[in-house]
Amino acid sequence: MIQIANEQLVVIITDKGAELQSIQLNGLEYLWQADAQYWGKHSPILFPIVGELKDGKYIFDRKEYFLPRHGFARDKIFEVEQTSETSATFTLHSSDETLAVYPFQFIFQIQYEIKQHALYCSYIIQNVNNSDMYFSVGGHPAFKVPLQDNLQYTDYTLEFDNDSVLNRFLLNDGLTKDNTEAIALNKNKLNLTPSLFYNDAIVLKHIASNQIKLSSEKDEHSLTFSFRGFPYFGIWAAKDAPFVCLEPWCGIADNVHHDYQLENKEGINQLAAGEAWKRTWSVELF
Repeated sequence: MIQIANEQLVVIITDKGAELQSIQLNGLEYLWQADAQYWGKHSPILFPIVGELKDGKYIFDRKEYFLPRHGFARDKIFEVEQTSETSATFTLHSSDETLAVYPFQFIFQIQYEIKQHALYCSYIIQNVNNSDMYFSVGGHPAFKVPLQDNLQYTDYTLEFDNDSVLNRFLLNDGLTKDNTEAIALNKNKLNLTPSLFYNDAIVLKHIASNQIKLSSEKDEHSLTFSFRGFPYFGIWAAKDAPFVCLEPWCGIADNVHHDYQLENKEGINQLAAGEAWKRTWSVELF
């Protein structure tokens, strides 16, 4: 385990999947603690795909490849570079094992840095092929709800900084459908209830907001999640579980009508040979 910290904030990360294990502000835990009764993960990293592939496969250069939901990075051991007391970098290199399911050579880095009471998470992807590389990447951090044990899940809201209605893209066995369901917000706020997630995640595309605040009128503690540069977003919890995942995505699950071709995949990112790509999300704790 790697720990980074300042006087207020303590963050713990493991080398498996470069996954967050704990985010504590002045001793209060904000990150879901992976109770396997509901969902045994904290904050998996999604790469080189986000979500489900149609029939679990894709085609590139006329060859079929198979990947599980959300790809393989979350199960790989990353190399660890402790850069300072308040930052750490984790690196995954392509290998014979990854090339068998994903035919691109890459360097994938996760950088964590804390500043005051905020955590910044950056994804940096380098294309070390002689041709274009296609990929998706995303985050899946889960936050405790309620933050205080004496409160209830339904005491909390998600407040969007620039949306009054959410157009939720419906899912069919993990694949996106063309039809949407409108979720009206109350003064830009979504009241959290377990039933929101009984039909899987809330999948959003190209929303106007760049920030979401998790808070309760009954709780002095809250968090603000910022995700500029991520065109897709997921909100999810396991059935009746005391957490909510706020998921910034550069990529999305296949559509039910997808033709399997990787280059045609919705939200796929194309990176030229020798180039690098970076996106950052952050969470500020109060």
